[in-house]
This record gives sequence, C-alpha cells and structure tokens, in this order.
Amino acid sequence: MDKLKRVLSGRDAEEPSGLAEVIDATSLGWGTRVKGFIACFAIGCLCSILGSCLLWIPKKGLVLFAVFYTLGNIASLGSTMFLMGPMKQLKRMFEPTRLIATIVMLVSI
Repeated sequence: MDKLKRVLSGRDAEEPSGLAEVIDATSLGWGTRVKGFIACFAIGCLCSILGSCLLWIPKKGLVLFAVFYTLGNIASLGSTMFLMGPMKQLKRMFEPTRLIATIVMLVSI
C-alpha cells in the first residue's frame, strides 16, 4: 500500500530526507486526497448525468447539456489531481505517449 501511495503522489524514487520533509509538510494527507477525489469525481458524474438529462428540454436543452457535460468532464479530470497532485498529473498528461490523446480530449471539451 505504501508503494501505491508513493507512485500516486509522484514520489516513486527515494528522495533526500530534507526535501521529503518539506513535501510531506506541504501536501495533503492520503485520507484527505481520497476524500477529495471521491467528492470531485461524484460531482463530475452528477453534472454529466444531469447534462444528459437536460438534453431533452426544448430550445435550451443543447446549451444546458454542453455546459453541464463540460463541467462534469472537467470535475472528473480534476478529481485525479487529488491523488497524484496537479503538477504530476499535468506532466503525465503531456508525456509523448499521451500527448495526442490529451490534445484530442482538451479540444473536445
């Protein structure tokens, strides 16, 4: 479990003790990260489902769908930042093997 926590938080390799203390002092605890992930992911799913349901409203349905579905996707994507941190998430998203998928996803949103 500790190995999983290190990998998801971006601390896979061993670090000097002084730097590790600074990182530990300024980061969220593992329980807080999981709670934030669950809350943000649930909000994202709820917005996406709500957007799909609002699609059938006459005249304004398409606009409401676009707004809620986009907010849901952004919240769901942002929820993973709780697990590994924003900088690690962005670095992984823009790795050469994931660059095309990231660009397509961001343009789609």
